[in-house]
Amino acid sequence: MARGKVKKLVGVVTSDKMDKTVVVDVTRIKKHSSYLKPIKTTSRFKAHDEKGVCKVGDKVLIIGTRPLSKTKRWRVSKVLEHATVIEGEVIEELSEQGGNTE
Repeated sequence: MARGKVKKLVGVVTSDKMDKTVVVDVTRIKKHSSYLKPIKTTSRFKAHDEKGVCKVGDKVLIIGTRPLSKTKRWRVSKVLEHATVIEGEVIEELSEQGGNTE
């Protein structure tokens, strides 16, 4: 019995402080309807991480599921990239800010 397409999103983990839950930021780029300028929008989703393998900065694939709590309707399917950590700082954050990693 088919229920339809499974929703899949790719995002970056921004918080892993909760038990079995991570916050994932999904960034999309779409064009403004009138001005046709590209607009970057970021949505935050709480996703279920049963094994607790996700860390801040990891790139993950999340899929839609039944409601697990008041705000949790996604679960982590797999980790696509693990974040590289140097001295407690995530390299991705430094590269976005244009900072030096030394």
